[in-house]
Amino acid sequence: MKNLPIGIVLLWIAAFLAPSPLSAQDGERLYKSNCASCHDGGLERAPLFSWLRAYSAERILAAMETGPMISMANRASTADRRAIAQYVAGRPFSAALSTTPAPEAMCSAEVKAADPLNVGLTGPAWNGWGHDTGNSRFQDQVMAGLTADDVSQLKLKWAFGFPGEITANSQPTLANGRIFVGSQSGMIYALSAQTGCIHWYYQAASAVRSAIVIGQIGTGANARYAAFFGDFGATAYAIDATTGQLFWKVKVDDFPSARITGTPSFYKGRLYVPVSSGEEGSAGASTAYECCKFRGSVSALDVATGRIAWKTYTIPEPAKPTTKNTAGTQLWGPSGSPVWSSPTIDTVRNVVYITTGNNYSEPGTATSAAFMALNMADGKIVWSRQTTAGDTWNSACRMPDKTNCPKNEGPDFDFSAPPILVSLPNGRRALVAGQKSAVVHALDPDREGAILWQTKIGKGGTMGGVQWGSAADESNIYVALSDVGRVMLPYSLSTDVDPKVGGGMFALRLSDGQEVWRAAPAACGEKPRCSPAQSAAVSALPGVAFSGSVDGHMRAYSTTDGKVIWDFDTIRSFDTVNKVPGRGGSLDGPGAAIGGGMVFFNAGYAGGGGQPGNVLLGFSVDGR
Repeated sequence: MKNLPIGIVLLWIAAFLAPSPLSAQDGERLYKSNCASCHDGGLERAPLFSWLRAYSAERILAAMETGPMISMANRASTADRRAIAQYVAGRPFSAALSTTPAPEAMCSAEVKAADPLNVGLTGPAWNGWGHDTGNSRFQDQVMAGLTADDVSQLKLKWAFGFPGEITANSQPTLANGRIFVGSQSGMIYALSAQTGCIHWYYQAASAVRSAIVIGQIGTGANARYAAFFGDFGATAYAIDATTGQLFWKVKVDDFPSARITGTPSFYKGRLYVPVSSGEEGSAGASTAYECCKFRGSVSALDVATGRIAWKTYTIPEPAKPTTKNTAGTQLWGPSGSPVWSSPTIDTVRNVVYITTGNNYSEPGTATSAAFMALNMADGKIVWSRQTTAGDTWNSACRMPDKTNCPKNEGPDFDFSAPPILVSLPNGRRALVAGQKSAVVHALDPDREGAILWQTKIGKGGTMGGVQWGSAADESNIYVALSDVGRVMLPYSLSTDVDPKVGGGMFALRLSDGQEVWRAAPAACGEKPRCSPAQSAAVSALPGVAFSGSVDGHMRAYSTTDGKVIWDFDTIRSFDTVNKVPGRGGSLDGPGAAIGGGMVFFNAGYAGGGGQPGNVLLGFSVDGR
């Protein structure tokens, strides 16, 4: 994590942008003096200049002015920002790219009639991030409609293109024959699972990385089904799952760079919304930035109205002035401990479980890089179990100028994967989650998070260890390893991904954490901008675990011995059902959604040295 979405990596433009004495309208000169060293030099998470040309000037400007790193971009004048956006886009603002679907991309009346949603949630579904309240990311045989033998015969059925995008990282949701998915432009689509045609679309105010959650509002004759999600403006939405009409939207955090990255969780009339932020990146942009004040949170919303029933911060006390950095800038703390992932619901103890990120500034807190349990009724912290103490870190720690890096710098071993709630063979239960330290932890939820076992599977690091999540069946947890490596670029202070470092797939026994099998990563060979790192979340069905890689491959592993039984390379062009030019790319962040005899996943992730792409792919055995 910080495998960040393109809405942020675009803002490496802003990260190094200071007020310039150059002409405000001289976009080329402004770009070359402030941006080229990153975007022309292969800096980590900075897409190449040629890739940015896929965006309109409006998109680039919106990223700098209203995106998650606004605290950096606002150091430049409005005229300078507009000049850079127009130059980078290569076209004036009047030539904005339209994201409105063409009429021929819409579903016919016959398809819509055969695909009703207002009759209730029935049939195969992969609803939200982890598919169930325990975030298992496991689909049973009946709902999957696939066996291990079937998986080996999967063929592409359709591809859908996100217009103008170079990253596709909102995990698809399957419900009642429809696929619900968000995009970096903030467009939400409801598609036919069988054909990829569009039932409806809705434009949110900001980028949407969370998955969509379908849930019921009201009962009886007044029952309606809503699609819930969050955006990068820290706004939660409820829209009609049948028509796409807005029910309500609520801003859950007013901090300038606050965002909803993790998927909200729905349970019994409430929506539990996690909040993270981009302030960690702001700290490295300028020694004049007053690091740091953000603190992570979870809010419980009434699904009928959007009213916030309670909000719990992961750091109970707000930040206060602490000391000044060597540039004389006031620093603040404690801060950070964001919630990057989807909350897990314990229906037995009526508790919401989360995992948290690192602190951004000193002093460190006991609730960073931790598992936390919140009372479902009022949000009170029931218990917290920290797994890495003193993890105080921000992006200044990897910059040449480390002025804003905490004096007692931590390893950046926070959690971006949610906890999985499982039942053990001995009748007890466990909360299991992998960390960026490459340690997988199992805690006892019924004994205030007492540690049951801990297993290290790799080296870990800022972009290493376990990134976005694992999957669990009744016996094992299936864990993908990132451990992405970096190499120095010739004649540059910048780095690129190391094609020989990272990746691997592991099965660990839930009862004791012992390794059942491991599968080595596939080699990149001579492929450019390739990494074997497996950062994406794992998804599973009986006998099979799916893992996406930064190299652009989705692979299906036998859960018996770890052998690859199916492999699809997305690095190619696609003819899309909506006639948008389609291209596959790196798989990072979300994993596959499985159900009804089909498998769905996005391809494209331009950050972190990955390959850009803009497609959602649907697979079935017959491919028809």
